[in-house]
Formats: sequence, C-alpha cells, structure tokens
Amino acid sequence: MMRGLVKREWRLITQVVNPVNLQSTRYTTKTASSNNEEIAVMRSASPCDNSIVPVSQVKDICGPVSKDNVIFPATNIIPDNHTSWLPSPYTTTGKTISQYKKLSKFRLTSLVVVTTMGGYAMAPAAFDLSSFAMCTLGTGMISAAANAINQYHEVPFDSQMSRTKNRVLVTGQITPLKSVLFAAVSASTGLCMLYFGVNGLTAALGAGNLFLYTSIYTPMKRISIVNTWIGSVVGAIPPLMGWAGCAGSLDSGAMILAGILFAWQFPHFNALSWNLRPDYSRAGYRMMAVTNPSLCRRTALRYSLVIAGLSLMAPVLDVTNYWFALETIPLNAYFAYLAYKFNKKSDSKSSRSLFRFSLLHLPALMLLFLANKKEWYFKKNAEEETIKTDSNYMVLKPSKTATSLGNVLPVAVAEGPR
Repeated sequence: MMRGLVKREWRLITQVVNPVNLQSTRYTTKTASSNNEEIAVMRSASPCDNSIVPVSQVKDICGPVSKDNVIFPATNIIPDNHTSWLPSPYTTTGKTISQYKKLSKFRLTSLVVVTTMGGYAMAPAAFDLSSFAMCTLGTGMISAAANAINQYHEVPFDSQMSRTKNRVLVTGQITPLKSVLFAAVSASTGLCMLYFGVNGLTAALGAGNLFLYTSIYTPMKRISIVNTWIGSVVGAIPPLMGWAGCAGSLDSGAMILAGILFAWQFPHFNALSWNLRPDYSRAGYRMMAVTNPSLCRRTALRYSLVIAGLSLMAPVLDVTNYWFALETIPLNAYFAYLAYKFNKKSDSKSSRSLFRFSLLHLPALMLLFLANKKEWYFKKNAEEETIKTDSNYMVLKPSKTATSLGNVLPVAVAEGPR
C-alpha cells in the first residue's frame, strides 16, 4: 500500500515540475551501530526504472520515512563517496578537556582572570602569593560556571547564529545534564576558594557577579538593550574582586579601575556586534546594533572618551603617578579616533578596526597601570628602631601602622660583645 502511495505521489509531482534524473544521485547513510546501509528505493515515472534517492528527499515528497518505504539490502553496496552520520551527543575520545574548555569559554575566562590579576596587583596592600592564587583560580572557576549556564539557556538561540551554531551544547558534544553539573561544581568550588582562601568580600562579589550574569544579563538579552549596560557591570566586577582580594576593601582607586573596564565594554562589544546584526536579529536578541544603530555608534564614541577621562583621574587619586596620564594619552586618543570613524561611517571596515584595536588597548592599558603604580607593596618600607626589651630581642617599629605580622613579630638577633 505504501509503495502504491509513493508511486502515485511521484507521478503527481513529475507532472508539475521538470523530471529529475534520479539515477545520477546516489546516497547512503551509515548508522553508528553497524555498517549496514539504509537506502530508500523509489519507482520513477517509468515502471521498470529503479532509482536511488536520498532519504530526506523521499521524506519531502511522500511524508515520513518508515520501514515500509526503506529497503535494507543484504549486500554491501556502499559507494566510495558515502556520507557518515554521527550520533548526538557524540564524544570523541581524548577531546573531553577541549570540550569543557569550550563550554567555559576559555579565552573569555582568561581575559576575566587577567583583569582580576590586574586589580590584585594594583591594590595598595602587600602581595601574598597564596591569596593571589586562590583569588585568581576562584574567579576563573566562577567565570567558567557562568559561561556554562549561559550556554545552557541559549542553546535554541545559539543554533540560529552562524557564530555560535557549533558550540558544544548545540552540536551535542556535551549533554545539558553534564553542563549543569560542571557549572554547579565550578561555581561551588570557586566560591569556597574565594571565601576560605581570600575573604568574604571577594566571595560576595563573585556570587553577585554570577547571579547578575546568569539570571539578569542572559534573559535580558532578549528583552531590552539595557542588557549591554548590565553586561558591562559584569565585566567591571572582576578587577574589584582582585582589589578586594588583596586589600580587603574597596576605595576610589578600585572604582577608577572598574570604571575603565566598564567603559571599555561599549566600544569593544558595539564594534563586535555591528557585523553580527543578521545573526542577532535572527536569534531574537535585543542589541543596540539591531534595534538602535545610531545609539550603538554614539555610545561607542562616548565611552571611549570616558576611558580617556578616567585615565587622567588615576594620578589625581594617587592610584598611579603622573607619567601614566601622559603615556595613556596617545593610546586613548587613537582608540577614540577609531570610535569616531565608526560613528561617522559605520561599515565592516571601521567596526573591525575598532574591535581589533580594543583587544590590544585593554592589555596595554593594564600594563601601563602596573608600570606606573604609585607605590609597590612587596616589601614595607619601615623605619627600624631598636628597643631593648631584653638582651636577645629587638622589635621592628614601622613609621606607619603595621599591616602585617612581619612588622611586629620579635626578631632574634645575635648578642655581640659588650
């Protein structure tokens, strides 16, 4: 009965469209469980002419393919240029680590870690290797968890974008359950490292940023262009975590550093999103480049000028010396110039130029911050005053309030001749 239905539908189609030489199209599929092939065989207009057509074409012509209209040959007749299909999810042995690196967006997480390290190094406190390592690793774990949760929520939309259609959750390389477990383990491990290995303020900033990225920024992307400002706040918090991890508190210097990171997000992301407008529109994301292109261009220019202004404020607030202000003028001026060109003539060339330079601008600015730091705290400059407490000990009395045990513990000295 099914074969008769196929024959009748095929005749109706050949009366409307030009006949296709189906004998020139040979197609086989290879299943994952065995080497047997599934070949759909169909009668053409000629009663004695058998042709092999793709199974997908049979589905388009006569409805769902079932065992009734698919013939499984007993002999192996695979042509040389056959197509093999992989099961979903597919896991390639030896690539598990690579897949989880993609799930965590390793390059983006690395940038987050670098800004955290910059905040730690810029803080006005003594450098401690153990807290530095725990702060860096904990922040990286939280960033990996946030990115995994983000990809978990956006699988239906990532599959519609050329830039994201090959992500590990979209292609089935990692199951949703495994991604959630990875995020839970990473987030809990990272928060414990920050709380027990650094301090409560850093852990609170990390938890808040995780919530902000996964529960507010991610759904906001499909609601309002305000998501760009929220995402910029997310990008500004990691240097605050580094600063708090070192100093235990936040001050005006931390706000300068966070403000620069916040402002940098706009020319960077707006230039990136300009050439991705078709993708964002197709997936239903509410981005400035899609819904308000003129605002997208103006915002990139405005915040590039904000970066220049904050750089000039850094020496005034004793975060850096005044050489920093002079050295950053050409760097920030060229960044603003590229943003101005993007605002005046927004095309593929100007947006790419602005985006690529933004990738160089931020690391260069961080290096200048470190090179021109107002004061380094690897060793405290203390004025040693010998106070005779007994015949074998003396106390080191710093000129300022002691901030570490090393400045107040008694130090044994050898007793010399009287």
